[in-house]
Amino acid sequence: MNRNEFNKNVFLYAVGLAIMPSIIRCSLEDIKTKKRIVIVGAGAAGLYAGYLLEKLGLEFTILEANSIHGGRLGKLEGFADYDIDTGGQWLHGINNIIGQLVTDKNIKITLDDAPYSFYFKNELISDTPKETFIFEGKNLPDSSFRQYSESQGLDETYNFIIDAIAGINGASPEDISAYWNYYEGSKSNSGKGDFKFERTYFDLINEHFAIPISDKIKYNEIVKSIDYSKKKVVINTESGAKYISDKILLTVPISILKENTIQFKPKLPKRKTDAFAKIGIGPGLKIFLKFKRKFYPDNILGGKTCAAYYTDSIGKITDDNIIIAFIMGNQAKALSELSNDLILKSLLTELDLMFNGLASENYIDFHVINYAKMPFIRGAYSYSTIGMGNARQVAAKPLNKKIYFAGEAMNLDGNHQTVHGALESSKIAIEAMFL
Repeated sequence: MNRNEFNKNVFLYAVGLAIMPSIIRCSLEDIKTKKRIVIVGAGAAGLYAGYLLEKLGLEFTILEANSIHGGRLGKLEGFADYDIDTGGQWLHGINNIIGQLVTDKNIKITLDDAPYSFYFKNELISDTPKETFIFEGKNLPDSSFRQYSESQGLDETYNFIIDAIAGINGASPEDISAYWNYYEGSKSNSGKGDFKFERTYFDLINEHFAIPISDKIKYNEIVKSIDYSKKKVVINTESGAKYISDKILLTVPISILKENTIQFKPKLPKRKTDAFAKIGIGPGLKIFLKFKRKFYPDNILGGKTCAAYYTDSIGKITDDNIIIAFIMGNQAKALSELSNDLILKSLLTELDLMFNGLASENYIDFHVINYAKMPFIRGAYSYSTIGMGNARQVAAKPLNKKIYFAGEAMNLDGNHQTVHGALESSKIAIEAMFL
Protein backbone atom coordinates (compact mmCIF):
# COMPACT_ATOMS: atom_id res chain seq x y z
CA MET A 1 0.00 0.00 0.00
CA ASN A 2 1.54 3.34 -1.00
CA ARG A 3 1.40 6.64 0.88
CA ASN A 4 -1.51 8.04 -1.14
CA GLU A 5 -3.64 4.95 -0.51
CA PHE A 6 -2.86 5.06 3.21
CA ASN A 7 -3.77 8.74 3.44
CA LYS A 8 -7.02 8.21 1.56
CA ASN A 9 -8.07 5.26 3.69
CA VAL A 10 -7.20 6.88 7.02
CA PHE A 11 -8.92 10.10 6.01
CA LEU A 12 -12.12 8.25 5.18
CA TYR A 13 -12.07 6.43 8.51
CA ALA A 14 -11.29 9.60 10.42
CA VAL A 15 -14.36 11.47 9.24
CA GLY A 16 -16.65 8.45 9.41
CA LEU A 17 -17.39 8.27 5.70
CA ALA A 18 -16.50 4.66 5.00
CA ILE A 19 -16.54 1.17 6.42
CA MET A 20 -13.39 -0.74 5.58
CA PRO A 21 -14.28 -2.81 2.49
CA SER A 22 -12.75 -6.20 1.81
CA ILE A 23 -10.42 -4.84 -0.82
CA ILE A 24 -8.87 -2.47 1.72
CA ARG A 25 -8.62 -5.32 4.23
CA CYS A 26 -6.60 -7.24 1.68
CA SER A 27 -4.34 -4.27 1.01
CA LEU A 28 -3.64 -3.99 4.74
CA GLU A 29 -2.53 -7.60 5.20
CA ASP A 30 1.08 -6.52 4.81
CA ILE A 31 0.85 -4.40 7.98
CA LYS A 32 -1.58 -6.56 9.97
CA THR A 33 0.92 -9.04 11.30
CA LYS A 34 -0.47 -9.24 14.84
CA LYS A 35 1.82 -6.41 15.86
CA ARG A 36 0.81 -4.79 19.12
CA ILE A 37 1.04 -1.06 19.64
CA VAL A 38 0.99 0.80 22.94
CA ILE A 39 -0.12 4.43 23.00
CA VAL A 40 0.93 6.49 25.99
CA GLY A 41 -1.58 9.23 26.79
CA ALA A 42 -5.32 9.50 26.22
CA GLY A 43 -5.49 13.14 25.25
CA ALA A 44 -6.73 14.19 21.83
CA ALA A 45 -3.67 12.79 20.01
CA GLY A 46 -3.73 9.44 21.80
CA LEU A 47 -7.48 8.97 21.40
CA TYR A 48 -7.37 9.77 17.71
CA ALA A 49 -4.41 7.45 17.18
CA GLY A 50 -6.36 4.66 18.87
CA TYR A 51 -9.39 5.43 16.76
CA LEU A 52 -7.34 5.13 13.57
CA LEU A 53 -5.71 1.89 14.68
CA GLU A 54 -9.13 0.48 15.53
CA LYS A 55 -10.37 1.32 12.04
CA LEU A 56 -7.28 -0.32 10.56
CA GLY A 57 -7.97 -3.48 12.58
CA LEU A 58 -4.74 -3.36 14.58
CA GLU A 59 -4.14 -4.40 18.19
CA PHE A 60 -3.39 -1.60 20.61
CA THR A 61 -3.65 -0.43 24.21
CA ILE A 62 -3.77 3.14 25.51
CA LEU A 63 -2.11 3.83 28.84
CA GLU A 64 -3.48 6.91 30.58
CA ALA A 65 -1.87 8.20 33.77
CA ASN A 66 -5.01 10.00 34.91
CA SER A 67 -8.34 8.54 36.00
CA ILE A 68 -10.08 10.23 33.06
CA HIS A 69 -9.27 10.77 29.40
CA GLY A 70 -9.07 14.04 27.50
CA GLY A 71 -5.69 15.45 28.50
CA ARG A 72 -5.86 19.21 27.98
CA LEU A 73 -9.50 18.91 26.96
CA GLY A 74 -12.13 18.91 29.66
CA LYS A 75 -15.71 19.80 30.51
CA LEU A 76 -17.15 21.69 33.47
CA GLU A 77 -20.76 20.84 34.19
CA GLY A 78 -23.12 22.68 36.52
CA PHE A 79 -21.20 25.96 36.78
CA ALA A 80 -23.38 27.60 34.15
CA ASP A 81 -26.54 26.72 32.24
CA TYR A 82 -24.29 25.25 29.54
CA ASP A 83 -21.25 22.97 29.69
CA ILE A 84 -17.92 24.80 29.67
CA ASP A 85 -14.70 23.80 27.91
CA THR A 86 -12.00 23.88 30.56
CA GLY A 87 -9.18 23.31 28.07
CA GLY A 88 -9.09 23.62 24.29
CA GLN A 89 -12.27 25.31 23.10
CA TRP A 90 -11.67 27.10 19.80
CA LEU A 91 -11.43 25.42 16.40
CA HIS A 92 -8.79 27.44 14.55
CA GLY A 93 -9.80 27.33 10.90
CA ILE A 94 -11.93 24.64 9.28
CA ASN A 95 -9.60 23.24 6.60
CA ASN A 96 -8.50 20.37 8.82
CA ILE A 97 -9.59 17.03 10.30
CA ILE A 98 -11.98 18.58 12.80
CA GLY A 99 -13.39 21.00 10.24
CA GLN A 100 -14.15 18.08 7.94
CA LEU A 101 -15.82 16.20 10.78
CA VAL A 102 -17.90 19.27 11.65
CA THR A 103 -19.07 19.53 8.06
CA ASP A 104 -19.84 15.83 7.62
CA LYS A 105 -21.67 15.47 10.92
CA ASN A 106 -23.41 18.84 10.72
CA ILE A 107 -21.97 19.91 14.08
CA LYS A 108 -22.99 23.39 15.17
CA ILE A 109 -20.15 25.93 15.36
CA THR A 110 -20.12 29.73 15.58
CA LEU A 111 -17.47 32.13 14.33
CA ASP A 112 -16.04 34.04 17.29
CA ASP A 113 -15.14 37.37 15.70
CA ALA A 114 -15.92 39.65 18.63
CA PRO A 115 -13.72 42.77 18.57
CA TYR A 116 -11.04 43.54 21.14
CA SER A 117 -11.17 46.35 23.66
CA PHE A 118 -7.91 47.53 25.21
CA TYR A 119 -7.18 48.59 28.76
CA PHE A 120 -4.64 51.28 28.04
CA LYS A 121 -3.45 54.03 30.39
CA ASN A 122 -6.16 53.13 32.90
CA GLU A 123 -9.08 53.33 30.52
CA LEU A 124 -10.90 51.06 28.10
CA ILE A 125 -10.54 52.06 24.46
CA SER A 126 -11.53 50.45 21.16
CA ASP A 127 -8.09 50.84 19.59
CA THR A 128 -4.57 51.78 20.63
CA PRO A 129 -2.63 54.78 19.28
CA LYS A 130 -0.01 52.45 17.80
CA GLU A 131 -0.58 49.07 16.16
CA THR A 132 0.14 46.21 18.58
CA PHE A 133 -0.53 43.16 16.39
CA ILE A 134 2.90 43.45 14.80
CA PHE A 135 4.15 39.88 14.99
CA GLU A 136 3.44 38.74 11.44
CA GLY A 137 5.83 39.17 8.56
CA LYS A 138 8.80 37.54 6.88
CA ASN A 139 11.43 39.96 8.17
CA LEU A 140 10.88 39.49 11.89
CA PRO A 141 14.05 38.97 13.97
CA ASP A 142 14.80 35.96 16.13
CA SER A 143 14.33 38.04 19.25
CA SER A 144 11.62 38.09 21.88
CA PHE A 145 8.21 39.66 21.47
CA ARG A 146 9.23 42.16 24.15
CA GLN A 147 12.45 43.17 22.42
CA TYR A 148 10.78 43.45 19.04
CA SER A 149 7.84 45.48 20.35
CA GLU A 150 10.23 47.92 22.01
CA SER A 151 12.23 48.23 18.78
CA GLN A 152 8.98 49.21 17.06
CA GLY A 153 8.37 52.05 19.46
CA LEU A 154 5.90 50.39 21.84
CA ASP A 155 6.94 51.71 25.25
CA GLU A 156 6.01 50.38 28.70
CA THR A 157 2.44 51.67 28.40
CA TYR A 158 1.88 48.83 25.90
CA ASN A 159 3.47 46.14 28.07
CA PHE A 160 0.33 44.36 29.24
CA ILE A 161 -1.20 44.36 25.76
CA ILE A 162 1.96 42.71 24.47
CA ASP A 163 1.64 40.27 27.39
CA ALA A 164 -1.81 39.37 26.08
CA ILE A 165 -0.66 38.87 22.49
CA ALA A 166 2.29 36.75 23.60
CA GLY A 167 -0.03 34.80 25.91
CA ILE A 168 -2.33 33.94 23.02
CA ASN A 169 0.79 32.47 21.41
CA GLY A 170 1.66 30.49 24.52
CA ALA A 171 4.21 32.40 26.57
CA SER A 172 5.51 35.54 28.20
CA PRO A 173 6.76 38.13 25.71
CA GLU A 174 10.30 37.66 27.03
CA ASP A 175 10.32 33.98 26.06
CA ILE A 176 8.71 33.67 22.64
CA SER A 177 10.53 34.31 19.37
CA ALA A 178 8.99 36.79 16.94
CA TYR A 179 10.67 35.03 14.00
CA TRP A 180 10.00 31.40 14.86
CA ASN A 181 6.45 32.06 16.05
CA TYR A 182 5.55 33.57 12.69
CA TYR A 183 7.62 31.13 10.63
CA GLU A 184 6.03 28.06 12.21
CA GLY A 185 2.52 29.47 12.13
CA SER A 186 2.83 30.50 8.48
CA LYS A 187 2.97 26.82 7.48
CA SER A 188 -0.66 26.27 8.48
CA ASN A 189 -3.28 25.71 5.80
CA SER A 190 -6.18 25.38 8.23
CA GLY A 191 -7.69 28.69 7.22
CA LYS A 192 -8.75 31.78 9.09
CA GLY A 193 -11.27 32.26 11.85
CA ASP A 194 -11.77 30.95 15.36
CA PHE A 195 -14.91 28.91 15.91
CA LYS A 196 -16.71 27.76 19.05
CA PHE A 197 -18.86 24.68 19.49
CA GLU A 198 -22.45 24.86 20.65
CA ARG A 199 -21.62 21.98 22.98
CA THR A 200 -17.96 21.43 23.92
CA TYR A 201 -14.78 20.43 22.16
CA PHE A 202 -14.43 17.69 24.74
CA ASP A 203 -17.83 16.25 23.74
CA LEU A 204 -16.81 16.12 20.09
CA ILE A 205 -13.55 14.26 20.77
CA ASN A 206 -15.17 12.02 23.36
CA GLU A 207 -18.12 10.94 21.24
CA HIS A 208 -16.34 10.47 17.93
CA PHE A 209 -12.94 9.13 19.01
CA ALA A 210 -12.91 8.07 22.67
CA ILE A 211 -16.17 6.16 23.13
CA PRO A 212 -15.55 3.84 20.13
CA ILE A 213 -12.29 2.64 21.72
CA SER A 214 -13.13 2.99 25.42
CA ASP A 215 -12.39 -0.71 26.08
CA LYS A 216 -8.78 -0.17 24.97
CA ILE A 217 -7.97 2.56 27.53
CA LYS A 218 -6.29 1.62 30.80
CA TYR A 219 -6.53 4.39 33.39
CA ASN A 220 -4.23 5.26 36.30
CA GLU A 221 -1.30 3.65 34.49
CA ILE A 222 1.67 5.97 34.96
CA VAL A 223 4.49 4.96 32.65
CA LYS A 224 7.71 4.68 34.62
CA SER A 225 10.14 3.32 32.05
CA ILE A 226 10.41 2.27 28.41
CA ASP A 227 12.99 -0.33 27.37
CA TYR A 228 13.49 -0.40 23.61
CA SER A 229 16.89 -2.09 23.68
CA LYS A 230 15.60 -5.40 22.27
CA LYS A 231 13.24 -6.46 19.51
CA LYS A 232 10.15 -5.82 21.63
CA VAL A 233 9.46 -2.64 23.57
CA VAL A 234 8.83 -3.15 27.29
CA ILE A 235 6.79 -0.54 29.15
CA ASN A 236 6.75 -0.60 32.95
CA THR A 237 4.21 1.38 34.96
CA GLU A 238 4.17 2.54 38.56
CA SER A 239 1.41 0.04 39.33
CA GLY A 240 3.89 -2.76 38.60
CA ALA A 241 2.25 -3.70 35.30
CA LYS A 242 4.35 -4.57 32.27
CA TYR A 243 3.26 -4.08 28.68
CA ILE A 244 5.12 -5.54 25.71
CA SER A 245 4.68 -4.04 22.28
CA ASP A 246 6.23 -3.92 18.84
CA LYS A 247 5.89 -0.16 18.59
CA ILE A 248 4.98 2.63 20.99
CA LEU A 249 3.41 6.01 20.33
CA LEU A 250 4.14 8.70 22.91
CA THR A 251 1.48 11.42 22.98
CA VAL A 252 2.34 12.94 26.35
CA PRO A 253 2.70 16.74 26.59
CA ILE A 254 6.13 18.11 25.72
CA SER A 255 6.49 19.15 29.38
CA ILE A 256 6.68 15.47 30.40
CA LEU A 257 9.39 14.77 27.83
CA LYS A 258 11.35 17.86 28.84
CA GLU A 259 11.36 16.84 32.50
CA ASN A 260 12.59 13.27 31.82
CA THR A 261 9.70 11.87 33.81
CA ILE A 262 9.87 8.63 31.81
CA GLN A 263 13.14 6.67 31.94
CA PHE A 264 14.34 5.19 28.65
CA LYS A 265 16.67 2.25 28.04
CA PRO A 266 18.87 3.01 26.26
CA LYS A 267 18.77 6.72 27.08
CA LEU A 268 17.29 8.90 24.39
CA PRO A 269 19.89 10.39 22.03
CA LYS A 270 21.14 13.84 23.01
CA ARG A 271 19.73 15.30 19.80
CA LYS A 272 16.28 14.25 21.01
CA THR A 273 16.56 15.66 24.51
CA ASP A 274 18.11 18.85 23.15
CA ALA A 275 15.17 19.22 20.78
CA PHE A 276 12.66 18.70 23.60
CA ALA A 277 14.47 21.38 25.60
CA LYS A 278 14.15 23.92 22.78
CA ILE A 279 10.36 23.55 22.48
CA GLY A 280 8.76 25.95 24.90
CA ILE A 281 5.86 25.26 27.23
CA GLY A 282 4.80 27.40 30.14
CA PRO A 283 2.11 27.75 32.79
CA GLY A 284 -1.44 28.67 31.95
CA LEU A 285 -4.68 29.25 33.84
CA LYS A 286 -8.27 29.59 32.74
CA ILE A 287 -10.44 31.14 35.41
CA PHE A 288 -14.18 31.32 34.84
CA LEU A 289 -16.04 34.19 36.49
CA LYS A 290 -19.84 34.22 36.65
CA PHE A 291 -21.74 37.51 36.96
CA LYS A 292 -25.37 38.60 37.35
CA ARG A 293 -25.23 40.77 34.23
CA LYS A 294 -22.94 41.59 31.34
CA PHE A 295 -21.23 44.89 32.18
CA TYR A 296 -18.11 44.24 30.08
CA PRO A 297 -17.17 44.10 26.37
CA ASP A 298 -16.57 40.70 24.80
CA ASN A 299 -12.76 40.76 24.79
CA ILE A 300 -10.34 42.86 26.85
CA LEU A 301 -6.58 42.96 26.38
CA GLY A 302 -4.18 44.77 28.69
CA GLY A 303 -4.84 43.85 32.31
CA LYS A 304 -1.94 43.94 34.75
CA THR A 305 -3.15 40.88 36.67
CA CYS A 306 -4.73 39.12 33.68
CA ALA A 307 -3.74 40.37 30.25
CA ALA A 308 -6.70 38.80 28.44
CA TYR A 309 -10.38 38.47 29.35
CA TYR A 310 -12.88 36.80 27.01
CA THR A 311 -16.61 36.29 27.02
CA ASP A 312 -17.14 32.54 27.17
CA SER A 313 -20.79 32.43 26.09
CA ILE A 314 -20.30 33.25 22.39
CA GLY A 315 -21.85 30.42 20.38
CA LYS A 316 -23.69 29.00 23.41
CA ILE A 317 -27.39 28.84 24.24
CA THR A 318 -27.32 30.56 27.62
CA ASP A 319 -28.70 33.23 29.91
CA ASP A 320 -25.55 33.25 32.04
CA ASN A 321 -22.73 35.79 31.93
CA ILE A 322 -19.32 34.10 32.04
CA ILE A 323 -15.89 35.69 31.58
CA ILE A 324 -12.71 33.67 31.03
CA ALA A 325 -9.59 35.14 32.57
CA PHE A 326 -7.01 33.64 30.20
CA ILE A 327 -3.66 33.89 31.98
CA MET A 328 -0.30 32.84 30.56
CA GLY A 329 3.41 33.34 31.07
CA ASN A 330 4.67 35.48 33.94
CA GLN A 331 1.16 36.40 35.04
CA ALA A 332 0.31 32.70 35.31
CA LYS A 333 3.47 32.05 37.33
CA ALA A 334 2.54 34.80 39.76
CA LEU A 335 -1.09 33.76 40.23
CA SER A 336 -0.20 30.07 40.51
CA GLU A 337 1.52 30.84 43.80
CA LEU A 338 -1.71 32.19 45.30
CA SER A 339 -4.67 30.40 46.82
CA ASN A 340 -7.85 30.32 44.76
CA ASP A 341 -9.43 32.90 47.05
CA LEU A 342 -6.53 35.30 46.52
CA ILE A 343 -6.65 34.68 42.76
CA LEU A 344 -10.32 35.67 42.80
CA LYS A 345 -9.60 38.76 44.89
CA SER A 346 -6.87 39.85 42.47
CA LEU A 347 -9.11 39.47 39.42
CA LEU A 348 -12.11 41.21 40.98
CA THR A 349 -9.88 44.07 42.09
CA GLU A 350 -8.65 44.53 38.53
CA LEU A 351 -12.12 44.27 36.98
CA ASP A 352 -13.53 46.67 39.57
CA LEU A 353 -10.86 49.15 38.56
CA MET A 354 -11.84 48.77 34.91
CA PHE A 355 -15.59 48.93 35.55
CA ASN A 356 -16.05 51.12 38.62
CA GLY A 357 -16.86 48.36 41.07
CA LEU A 358 -19.34 46.49 38.89
CA ALA A 359 -17.40 43.23 39.08
CA SER A 360 -17.77 42.81 42.83
CA GLU A 361 -21.33 44.12 42.69
CA ASN A 362 -22.36 41.48 40.14
CA TYR A 363 -20.09 38.59 41.14
CA ILE A 364 -21.69 35.15 41.62
CA ASP A 365 -19.06 32.39 41.37
CA PHE A 366 -15.67 31.38 39.96
CA HIS A 367 -13.79 28.23 38.93
CA VAL A 368 -10.00 27.84 38.48
CA ILE A 369 -8.29 25.56 35.95
CA ASN A 370 -4.50 25.42 36.31
CA TYR A 371 -2.94 22.97 33.87
CA ALA A 372 0.58 23.67 35.09
CA LYS A 373 -0.35 22.19 38.45
CA MET A 374 -1.81 19.01 36.95
CA PRO A 375 0.85 16.30 37.43
CA PHE A 376 0.43 14.61 34.04
CA ILE A 377 0.17 17.81 31.98
CA ARG A 378 2.33 20.52 33.61
CA GLY A 379 1.75 23.32 31.16
CA ALA A 380 -0.54 25.03 28.69
CA TYR A 381 0.71 24.38 25.16
CA SER A 382 3.94 24.55 23.21
CA TYR A 383 5.42 27.75 21.84
CA SER A 384 8.30 28.81 19.59
CA THR A 385 11.45 29.78 21.47
CA ILE A 386 14.35 32.01 20.47
CA GLY A 387 16.91 29.96 18.54
CA MET A 388 14.45 27.12 18.09
CA GLY A 389 15.60 26.01 14.65
CA ASN A 390 14.41 22.55 13.58
CA ALA A 391 13.66 21.35 17.13
CA ARG A 392 10.13 20.18 16.31
CA GLN A 393 11.34 18.13 13.35
CA VAL A 394 14.00 16.41 15.46
CA ALA A 395 11.61 15.89 18.36
CA ALA A 396 8.91 14.34 16.19
CA LYS A 397 11.19 11.98 14.25
CA PRO A 398 10.63 8.27 15.07
CA LEU A 399 13.36 6.45 16.94
CA ASN A 400 14.67 3.05 15.79
CA LYS A 401 11.33 2.32 14.08
CA LYS A 402 9.99 1.56 17.55
CA ILE A 403 9.23 4.83 19.33
CA TYR A 404 6.97 7.38 17.67
CA PHE A 405 5.88 10.81 18.85
CA ALA A 406 2.63 12.75 18.51
CA GLY A 407 0.78 15.61 20.18
CA GLU A 408 0.34 19.29 19.47
CA ALA A 409 4.02 20.04 20.11
CA MET A 410 4.99 17.50 17.43
CA ASN A 411 2.91 19.11 14.69
CA LEU A 412 5.20 20.30 11.89
CA ASP A 413 2.59 22.07 9.75
CA GLY A 414 2.03 25.21 11.80
CA ASN A 415 -0.87 23.72 13.76
CA HIS A 416 0.87 23.21 17.10
CA GLN A 417 -1.16 24.64 20.01
CA THR A 418 -4.34 23.24 18.45
CA VAL A 419 -6.46 20.14 18.93
CA HIS A 420 -6.63 19.44 15.22
CA GLY A 421 -2.84 19.79 15.10
CA ALA A 422 -2.53 17.07 17.73
CA LEU A 423 -4.76 14.81 15.63
CA GLU A 424 -2.76 15.50 12.47
CA SER A 425 0.45 14.51 14.25
CA SER A 426 -1.07 11.15 15.23
CA LYS A 427 -2.13 10.41 11.69
CA ILE A 428 1.40 11.15 10.47
CA ALA A 429 2.97 9.00 13.20
CA ILE A 430 0.75 6.02 12.39
CA GLU A 431 1.49 6.43 8.72
CA ALA A 432 5.20 6.36 9.54
CA MET A 433 4.77 3.10 11.49
CA PHE A 434 3.68 1.15 8.43
CA LEU A 435 5.09 2.86 5.36
